[in-house]
Amino acid sequence: MITLTAVVCAVGFAGLSRLGYQFLTKDPLAKFDLPLGHLVSIESTAGKRQSEQALKDITKRLRSNPASSSKLSVKQRVPLMREAMENFFAETENQAVSSFTPVDAAGVPAEWVVAPGVDGDNNRRLMYIHGGAFFAGSPRSHRVVTSKLSEITNSSVLSIDYRLMPEFSRRDAVADCSTAYQWLVNNGPQGVGTAAHMLVAGDSAGGNLTLVLLALLRDSGGRMPNAAVTLSPVTDCRFNSPSILSNLSTDVMLKPLASRLAKVPKILLRLGARHMAKDNPSDPLISPLLGDLSNLPPTLVLASHDEILRDDGRRYVNKAVAAGSTAEFIYCMKMPHVWPIFYPDLPEAELAFQQVSAFLNRHC
Repeated sequence: MITLTAVVCAVGFAGLSRLGYQFLTKDPLAKFDLPLGHLVSIESTAGKRQSEQALKDITKRLRSNPASSSKLSVKQRVPLMREAMENFFAETENQAVSSFTPVDAAGVPAEWVVAPGVDGDNNRRLMYIHGGAFFAGSPRSHRVVTSKLSEITNSSVLSIDYRLMPEFSRRDAVADCSTAYQWLVNNGPQGVGTAAHMLVAGDSAGGNLTLVLLALLRDSGGRMPNAAVTLSPVTDCRFNSPSILSNLSTDVMLKPLASRLAKVPKILLRLGARHMAKDNPSDPLISPLLGDLSNLPPTLVLASHDEILRDDGRRYVNKAVAAGSTAEFIYCMKMPHVWPIFYPDLPEAELAFQQVSAFLNRHC
């Protein structure tokens, strides 16, 4: 646990004073908590019993994972998280029939994921940024999602292996995403060639990096993707969204971590976030919700109604729409964090991919 003395020494009294002031003032983003008419709820038609049994099985597997223990320190949790994410979907991965080809994307390790029937030379490309709380995850851990996205978008997917914390900083991860994206614009599975159609997608931490990348491309004048998709993204790394606490008891996947955070005073939580990210969580490069959300490509955000990051996504979409950008928020009841990754076990996962396909068909 981070002590007050350690936090003050690391950040300084000036930083403590600034964050103390923020803590005592009203959250200006609260106005984006209201649904503004572009939020959509989806429900499975495959049968309630099938979903309930699948959720029971998933919950049991998650709770049996050693990394889920709330008693672990961050140092103890990281290697367990990494091992668990690499192996959790191994059985489903083995059933996949997509091709997975390692590639060096201008110095960023990655792999091409091409589903059966997808022409790898058709110049339709999608960059996928995996989740894992910025500490874990890899292209292998997310092959369930990348395979399905390749199928439904008829695209060659570049799944990148960006640098992780705590060995590296959040800015290192952002730099890797930017480098790999620029490489993808000019390179496909068959070699050099300009993409005719570009998409970006990511989940959780990867959703955060996806949204950060969109703003960077806009500000630098770089080629924007035709659209973006994020699954349960973290958009405010100050942990300010109301659902962080209100959904604590219903978030099966993130509850072990969040239960520890709930015991920490919010002012210390923000200081701890600054320390872990090796950066300022109020910087839009770390918390994309806090930046300018105008003139962005069409963006779809999916989140579970019952997860702690629900309002991170909802606030982002509401603010983006208010700024004039095209954005939609889709939620599903009683689902775990990033529930599409549990395809094909969860009927709602298939439904989520259908919504992604429909969104992209409307806007691309």
